Amino acid sequence: MSAHCQLTGRKPGFGNAISHSHRRTKRRFNPNVQRKRYWLPSEGRHVRLTLSTKGIRTIDTIGIERAVARIRDRGGKV
Repeated sequence: MSAHCQLTGRKPGFGNAISHSHRRTKRRFNPNVQRKRYWLPSEGRHVRLTLSTKGIRTIDTIGIERAVARIRDRGGKV
C-alpha cells in the first residue's frame, strides 16, 4: 500500500535520521494512512479509500458524497 492519501494528497516526507554521533542517513516520514470502506448512497455501492487520518476527519465533516466528488475532480479513481 502506498503511503498516499486519496483525499488530501498527503505523501511521505523525506529527511535525515541523525545518530548520536551526528551521522546523517536518509529516512522517510510516512503519513498515517488507513484503508477505509464507505457506503456511497448515490451509486448504491461501497467504496474503499486510502486516507490519512486528516482525510478521515474531513469526510466526517463534509460527507462522503462531497469527498468523492473532490477526489474525482483531482483526477482520482474511486
